[in-house]
Amino acid sequence: MDAAPPHTPTGGTPAPRSLRGMLLRALAFVLVFMALQAGWEAARGSWVERLWVHQLTVHSATLVINLLTPEVQAVPQGARIVAPGGGLNVLFGCEGTDAVFLLTAALLVFPLPLRLRLTGLLAGLAWVFALNQLRIVALFYAFRSGSRLFDLLHTTAAPLLMVVLTGLFFQLCLQRAAASR
Repeated sequence: MDAAPPHTPTGGTPAPRSLRGMLLRALAFVLVFMALQAGWEAARGSWVERLWVHQLTVHSATLVINLLTPEVQAVPQGARIVAPGGGLNVLFGCEGTDAVFLLTAALLVFPLPLRLRLTGLLAGLAWVFALNQLRIVALFYAFRSGSRLFDLLHTTAAPLLMVVLTGLFFQLCLQRAAASR
């Protein structure tokens, strides 16, 4: 005699445990990401935003620009990189925190050893910061060379590259976790 699969109250069969776990993890990922984004939104205009955007992002990008092209004489002014011939405004949402939050949410909800999770968070923060600095510097030069290149980089290429390269970093963390097991 064959046994029928168990049914849910709606008449369907229950989802396998792995699918249920994956859905719960995906929900946790979305909730953590949303909480981080909400926290960043709440920090708008605060010392946290000034530290991240004005000091870390704009000042260090300006240093890189002046190292590459000292004749540009770029100067950081709050959230702006000012230079003769054109500068750049680093607006809310252009500071790379979205990629940091994606990676953080992924590292927090995926089952990883604590040491790898902490290492991934610290190395990931440095990775995304470096990627974003490259993006800001590229956007600065693109703006100075023409609006079409700037628009392409700003709206499509750079955000996609940030997400893909951050995803590859997470993949490396997963591979490292699998190798340590």
